[in-house]
This record gives sequence, structure tokens and C-alpha cells, in this order.
Amino acid sequence: MRVLYMTAELYPWVKSGGLGDVAAALPPALIAEGFDVRLLLPGFRGFLDAFPGITDIVRLATPFAGERVRVGLARLPGTDSFAYLVDHPAFYDRAGSSYQSPERSDWPDNHRRFGLFGWIAAELARGADAGWRPDILHGHDWHTGLAPAYLAARPPADGRVATVFTVHNLGYRGPFPGMVFPELALPPEFYSIDGVEFFGMVSFTKAGLFYSDRLTTVSPTYAREIQTATFGWGLDGLLRARANVLTGILNGVDTRVWDPQRDAILPRPYGERTAAAGKRAAKAEVQRRFGLEPIEDAPLFGAVSRLVPQKGFDLVLAGLPDLVGGGAQLALLGSGDRDLEQAFVAVGDRYRGRVGVTIGYDESLAHLIYAGSDVVLVPSRFEPCGLTQLYALRYGALPLVRRVGGLVDTVVDATATNLAEGVATGFAFDDDSAPALMSAITRATTLFREREIWRRMVRRAMTRDFSWTVAARQYTAVYRALPPDLVR
Repeated sequence: MRVLYMTAELYPWVKSGGLGDVAAALPPALIAEGFDVRLLLPGFRGFLDAFPGITDIVRLATPFAGERVRVGLARLPGTDSFAYLVDHPAFYDRAGSSYQSPERSDWPDNHRRFGLFGWIAAELARGADAGWRPDILHGHDWHTGLAPAYLAARPPADGRVATVFTVHNLGYRGPFPGMVFPELALPPEFYSIDGVEFFGMVSFTKAGLFYSDRLTTVSPTYAREIQTATFGWGLDGLLRARANVLTGILNGVDTRVWDPQRDAILPRPYGERTAAAGKRAAKAEVQRRFGLEPIEDAPLFGAVSRLVPQKGFDLVLAGLPDLVGGGAQLALLGSGDRDLEQAFVAVGDRYRGRVGVTIGYDESLAHLIYAGSDVVLVPSRFEPCGLTQLYALRYGALPLVRRVGGLVDTVVDATATNLAEGVATGFAFDDDSAPALMSAITRATTLFREREIWRRMVRRAMTRDFSWTVAARQYTAVYRALPPDLVR
């Protein structure tokens, strides 16, 4: 089967979070399962500069531009895979990030930018490229949500193309004022409760959830959570109604990128048997890079995260005096909310030598933190899947997580029973509070002194299998469960 895989991000060229990592790893895993997969990407400068030899495939008239929009085809560097690019500079070639201006405000025409993206996807599904036409259109997150709506509004003349929509984070619903609906070139009746309307607004995510044939999200627990009022962001009723076509599939780890045995970034690459020496060398380098005191037996807590309310790092701020008072250190790499950024810079100055903070994102530094940390903090208020804890496990840094979403599915708490059975791989807490977080941090700090128990947990963590091969087989099952009349 041919699959058109829609994503607005692709590591290493355009990435704001885990979506870019998933888009880099899942298509090759699907290809290995026998699918013919092509990507569809917006024409961001990061892609256009990186992909050589972009070939004109078609120029399409659209409701979003006076001129025809160029769709190009390029080979992904270093692979045999191909990607279509929606090359419309007026929409995609801008300063700032993919979604925001340099001043960190959302582009006011994001509805048109990603409406065009969905429109082009639907045209390719209808056969705009005479040489290749998909059987399945698979969109990821809100940026792709209108594509199945456009297909529903005007199905291909010779039968429907099957659609799959994956929710990576329901908190990002692609909401826009209802007044923009006429700009989206959808039939008037689509602006209704049985359509794209969402409490008087337009929601791209709701469009994807309502019009797609099958739905997936990124962990089994999150698939259940988003059907509740607590985690459903107002879409829980729709998700309950469509529960029979909703599947939770854990994300995986791209072992081509995340492998401590072959990671040239590390001062001393290591495997399960050599983890002690490799992590010791990485820890010393983290301490040097973050200006921390070179104390080998101080438990080092690492954090690589967006600093936004979802991620729970305000709880870390509240607990820092106790963390430092317990003899631990913190190395944090992150960016996001300016108040949180400034607060962490301030505590880094206050606890110089014990707390180190780098604002921003640096892929190499992230690898080093996972390798050098004893514990990695993931105190999220909600977490659809989370890749941070998966990278931490692979690098032998024990995750400390809140018991939500994919964190539940991937981290086994170090309770007395789990330790006795040899299955513990990290630490977990329940309440959304600084005392609950600090209780887990205290447990981790105490257990860190039990060196043999700790070494066994590290070995267990590093042997967990969260490969994309496992996930790809589950996506294969979703594709093959599509009604036969939808897949040619």
C-alpha cells in the first residue's frame, strides 16, 4: 500500500518537539514493513535548503493563493525515501519558527498556511501526481487536520482514499476564530457540531478526529485519558463516540540517533556492560559544561524539556531548595515560557555549583545530559507519550515521572515489590504538587546510595525494547484494518 505521511516537522531540519523525531523514524520503519511511504512537508526554509534536487511535480490552483502553488519532490538526504514539499514562500519562508513570529506570537494566518497544507494533501490523494497516488493519507497533529475534511468534501471520483489521523498532543487543537471559516474553502455545512466547529471556533484537530477513518494516539493510556473530561480538552465526547476506531500506539526510539554504544557525542560511548564507566565520564562532562561541582557521588538530576505549564517544571522550581539540600545537583536544558526561563536562570545563579541552567535547545547537549544524568525529571501534568523518558531509559538515566499518559506505559516505579521482582526502571508520583514530586525525588536520592540496586535498575532500563519496529507493526495492523473499499 502507498501511504502519504503528512507532518509539519522532520528531524533534524525542522523540529520543535517529539513530532519531528517521530516523523524521522516511523516512515523508515513502515517502509521496512513493506509500505511505499512518501512524506508531505510544508516548504519551510529548513527543508528547502537541506533537500537537493527538488523536482517540479505539479503546480496547483488553490483557494489560498492567486498564483498556482508549486509542489516539488525531493529525495531525503542520505536515504532512498521521497518527500513532497508545498513550496509557497509567501506562507512558509519566514523568519521566526515554523508557527510563530520572532516575537513568539502565532502567525495570524496560520489557518491559511496549514489549510493550504491540507488542501495540497487532498489533491495528491485525488491523483494530482500522475506518477504516484496514495491509498492512505496519514496526518499527524493539528497542522494536518483539514486534509480529511477536504477529502470528505470532494472524494476522489474513482473511490475514497483511506485516512488516518494521529494525535500527538490534544492540548494543541489548532483553534481559530469562527470568522476564518469562509477562508478555508469548505462547504458551509462543515461548520457545525458534526464538523469543524468547536465552541464557536474552528478546530483543525476536531476536523481530523471527525472526518478520518481511523484515529491513533501515542500511548495506550493516553488513548483512554483523552476520552475523559480531565484530559479531553472538550473533545472527549467525540473521542468516546469514536472509541471503536481509536488506537493507542507507543512511540519508539530511533536507534540510529539514540544509541549510547555508537554516540560520537559522548566522551566515552557505552553499552549495558560498560555503563558505569561511560556514564561516569559523561557525568563529569555535564558537570563541567553546566558549572556544577565535580562531585561524583552527588546524584545528578537532568532535565531536557520545553518550559511550559504542561511539563510541570514549576513544581521543580518549588522543590529545588529541598533537592539541593538533599545533596543533589540539577542540569536543565530547556526553553519556552519566559517567566519559567527567567526563574530557572535566577535559581541557577542562587545555587551556583549545584544547579546549572542552559536556556534553548542543543541536540548534542541533550544527548550528553541523558548520558551523564543519574535521574531525568519528567513531572508532566499530562504526557501523551513522551520521548524524554524513552531516551533516558536507553542511556541508563532513570526517569522520574508523573503517573500519566505514556509515562505510565513506559516507566516501572521503584516500589519495594517491583525492586524485589527486578522490574523497576524509574520513579513515579501521582499528585500534581511539589510535595508529591519531592517525595519521589527523596526516594530516588535515597536509593542512589544503594549502589548495587541502582546498577541493576540501570541495566534493566537499558534493556527495555521501545524500538520503532514494534510500533510500526502496530500501525501496520491499523492500516490493514481499514475497510477494503477504502484501500485500493
